[in-house]
Order: sequence, then C-alpha cells, then structure tokens
Amino acid sequence: MPDAVVIGAGPAGCAAAIALARAGRDVMLLERSPEPRESVCGEFLGPDAAAALARLGLDPATLGGAPLRRMRIGHGGREADVALPFPAWALPRRLLDGALQEAAGPALRRGTTVLGAVPMGEGWRLRTSSGEIEARRIILATGKHALRGHPREGAPPPAIGLKLHLAGVAMADAVALLPFDGGYAGLQPLPGGGANLCAALHGPPRGLPGDLLVRVRAGSALAEALLRDAHPLWDRPLAIAGVPYGFRQPAAGPPGLYRVGDQAAVIPSFTGEGVALALHSGLAAAEAILAGQEADTFHAAWRRRSAGPMRWAGLAAHVLRASPPAFAALGAVGPLARLVAARTRVAA
Repeated sequence: MPDAVVIGAGPAGCAAAIALARAGRDVMLLERSPEPRESVCGEFLGPDAAAALARLGLDPATLGGAPLRRMRIGHGGREADVALPFPAWALPRRLLDGALQEAAGPALRRGTTVLGAVPMGEGWRLRTSSGEIEARRIILATGKHALRGHPREGAPPPAIGLKLHLAGVAMADAVALLPFDGGYAGLQPLPGGGANLCAALHGPPRGLPGDLLVRVRAGSALAEALLRDAHPLWDRPLAIAGVPYGFRQPAAGPPGLYRVGDQAAVIPSFTGEGVALALHSGLAAAEAILAGQEADTFHAAWRRRSAGPMRWAGLAAHVLRASPPAFAALGAVGPLARLVAARTRVAA
C-alpha cells in the first residue's frame, strides 16, 4: 500500500509527488494521458512559479520559456502598456508538464484513469482503468475536472474556459488582457513565434474557433490590431466547462483526501497565477503529509495562504465583469496595475 496516490500529473500533482518521493515516501502518480499534452491554461509563469520550479530542479528559461516584461490592457479605444513588476515567462503546458513528469521518474504511471475512490479503514480504495489500488492517502490534483463522487462543495457559478494557439500574431515581450462582450481573453507569446489565446466566457461559446477570434477582436482596438492577421493552429479550441472561478476549498473534507491545484483554489485566469498556485499547493500538501498533518489542517492552512491573492483577484474580476471600461481605465494607471499584479502572487 503506497503512502500516497496522486491523481493527475499536472503541475500540482507532479510537485506533490516529486517532493514526497525525494523525502523517501512511497508515492504513486497516476495520469490518464499517455503523453504530455496541452490543457486550458494561460501559460504564464511569474516569479513565485519560478521559485517553486527551482525547488523541483527546473527553470522556466532553461525549459524554453519566452521572457515577458510588459502588460497591455485594452478595451474599446483605450490601451494601457505598463511594465510588469517582476520577471515572468510564457511556457506551453505541454513543455512544462513534460519536464515535471520526467522529474517525477518511476512514480509516474501513464494511461491510468481513476474512475472512483472510497474510504477503506485507515486508507482509500481506488477503482482505475488498470484495476484497484489501495493507498493510505489521496492527493487530488485533477485540475478543473472533479473526481466522481468527490465534487467541490460550494463552488461559485461556473464559466467556460477556452484555449487556442495562433499563428500570425507578434507579441514581442508582452502579455495582453483583452476584455470583450461576454468574457475576457489573455494573449501572450509562444516560444518560437505565434501566441496563446486563453479566454473565459460567461455565456454560450457559439461558433468556434472563428467566432471566438471575432468576439475578442470586437472588444478593443488593441485586440483588433494584435489579432488582425491571426489564424488558428488547431481545428478548434481546447475547452472546459464548469470552471468555478473564485472557489476555495473549505477547511474540511474526508480524512486522507488532500486537494491541490484547482481542486483547492481556482483563481481568475487573467491574473496569470494558476500555475504558481498549483505548484505551491502541491509542495505544501507534501510538506503537510511529511509533518503528519491531516487533510483538513492542510486545507485550512492553504486557505489562509492563498487568501490574499484570491481576494485581490476576486476584486479585480468583479470590476472587470461589472465595468470593462473602468477596469481598462484602472489598468492605465501604471502603479495600480503593477500593485494588483504583485498582490495576486502567492508567497513563495
């Protein structure tokens, strides 16, 4: 019986598995995908994400991340262009997850789908596509997808997340935030050229991907200029429904079930903090297990640690949804934009 089974080999799950394995614990990392792949993500790595990766022996620049130095915000005819208050990188999830999964080593089992999990005495029994597995603890790192029988309780109204890689877009060293009717999009460079478009919709997606580009371009002169010659590199965007932006796991839950990444907190995607929260929550869960802390204690501690970034992100998201012009006007104030960007980082 392994000491822990980690479900999901994204940033949160890999961070937890690597930390536990290096501490000498018997850990198993289950991933349903047979190889690293893209997922709905803005692909932004700030200094807190870099600090977590450094603890795991990885570096964004070495992995091929494109450096980011500026933030552009557009709505209607308004545009703001301010310097980021910290170093940052753009790195596709396929590359990031691939490096993390390689670092996980023999703990990783690819092509294994977890179909359910139930408590069993002082441990858990997992039903998987490869048979049953018993473990003392479960670390749930399934991202925005819920594990059957273990939904996130009290999740706010969901949104739709979309991601599309584009050619014909020149972003240089900037990341752009582009509000539009029914949602907002983030646009940042891909290593080697092109751009990643990640959007959150609060209504039906309608025709995709062409309609997505049309809707984003209609939101601002900046979006029109950046996306004028854009064309999709994929047949259709990656999509995920039911994204509960603003969710925070309560200090509760069954014994031995630790939630990390988006299972613990779902920060609005325009902050570019999702990967950093995932990495640090995985490391924090490993530290809690090594210290003998139960899941509810870990959840309470992580809830306190993520409170500041989630609160600032929630406030900015409220302004963005209630009045995109006001959000763009606030973004034009360089010190204020840099303050929000800095306050939405999780403490390393």
